[in-house]
Amino acid sequence: MNLDPDLFPDAPDDDDHFHDECGVFAVYGHPEAANLTYLGLHALQHRGQESAGIATLDGAGKMHLHRQMGLVQDIFSPPVIAGLPGNIAIGHVRYSTAGASHVRNAQPFAVEHGGLGVACAHNGNLTNVEQLKAALDAAGSIFQTSTDTEVFLHLYARAPAGPIVDRVVHALRQTRGAYSVLFLVGDTLVAARDPHGFRPLSLGILNRAHVVASEPTAFDLIAAEFVRDVEPGEVLVIGPEGVRSLRPFDPAPSRFCVFEHVYFARPDSTVNGRAVYVARRRMGEILAAQSPIDADVVIPVPDSGVPAAIGYANAAGIPFEMGLIRSHYVGRTFIEPAQSIRHFGVRLKLNPVRQLLQGRRVVVVDDSIVRGTTARKIVKMIRDAGAREVHLRISSPPTRWPCFYGIDTPTRRELIAASHSVEEISRYITADSLAYLSQDGLREAVGYPGGDGFCEACFTGDYPVEIIPAERLAMPRG
Repeated sequence: MNLDPDLFPDAPDDDDHFHDECGVFAVYGHPEAANLTYLGLHALQHRGQESAGIATLDGAGKMHLHRQMGLVQDIFSPPVIAGLPGNIAIGHVRYSTAGASHVRNAQPFAVEHGGLGVACAHNGNLTNVEQLKAALDAAGSIFQTSTDTEVFLHLYARAPAGPIVDRVVHALRQTRGAYSVLFLVGDTLVAARDPHGFRPLSLGILNRAHVVASEPTAFDLIAAEFVRDVEPGEVLVIGPEGVRSLRPFDPAPSRFCVFEHVYFARPDSTVNGRAVYVARRRMGEILAAQSPIDADVVIPVPDSGVPAAIGYANAAGIPFEMGLIRSHYVGRTFIEPAQSIRHFGVRLKLNPVRQLLQGRRVVVVDDSIVRGTTARKIVKMIRDAGAREVHLRISSPPTRWPCFYGIDTPTRRELIAASHSVEEISRYITADSLAYLSQDGLREAVGYPGGDGFCEACFTGDYPVEIIPAERLAMPRG
């Protein structure tokens, strides 16, 4: 049943999931703006663990900024928070792509322009960033980072003189791709989503203060009330007079990232009007109907596979157990043993409960397979714990295409489903069987059976915003 692992893509580590690159949070009109933003970013930590930052505006109109590599709770100590005065704040958590892990790329970015502090934080990815950078560079702009977010500031600085929101809109009009972006300019906060609405953004209220976040679950921690989602193509202007809503862009088809429901968003969030936990549980229920198997126990790959596994177990009438236990105390780095231990990285994060698995036919539910390396190690781990059979069920369709709209994904040649059949993948990961949720099943689970309204490019290769990244889409020869 084994195939040669060297024939298949390999991963640089044992983290074989897609990653959302960012999360944003803002507070307008609260004396503890920095502290509330710290809490909001903590609630969004799952959207980025590489770096975090907060920018504030004090009563004298001075901007304060602190950015650092690491986790939110480690960065923002009481003395750091005390050094961020003011009643307006924007914050950001970031997951960097390979080669871009440096504090200079941490957000928010902040500059002085026209006598005002200007800060910007962004979740998404601009598909025309190389063209914009080339034009700006030719016009004399000097870039200090390797991120596309800095482009927003250069475009803002070169916008015609006028009201702040007009300059922001002028900058946004020149971009293509995905963005949920925050601008803090003087005493004005601007929050905007791209016309397709790829990435989430929500508006809330806390007493008389306004809050904005990538996910409304961040409001719960600070006891803020969810008001509504920011609409695709909408620009919110929050200032001393309150909140204004503008729609300065031509209408475009809504293309919300369906993978927010599959994996990125917290299970206790509601995004795009749909409760994430409910959608994931429904994915498991539909998967059980589409791909049943005789088994003794259903276990999830924690934590992201838990709701779908519960749905699968309930629908199939098979007992659910936590057969894999996850360590929540794994840092970003660790010292590997001098003598190589097979599957060390996975075992650092997961450990099987032998008493639940030994001699049993096991269904393992996970949200996705990217390269296949981690799935292979997990299946081996469960077999070593005594399982008689191991059947893997995936609560999304095969991921065959990279994302260019704010998700850190491998090149297409690294995606195992891009070049191998389900049967080949099953043999590679050494499972007794493998099945994925169908495209129609996913659509039913997230509440759009007709298929409109979501971006599914990672499954279909149908990119809503054109881009020709030859090196990312190339497939191996032969």
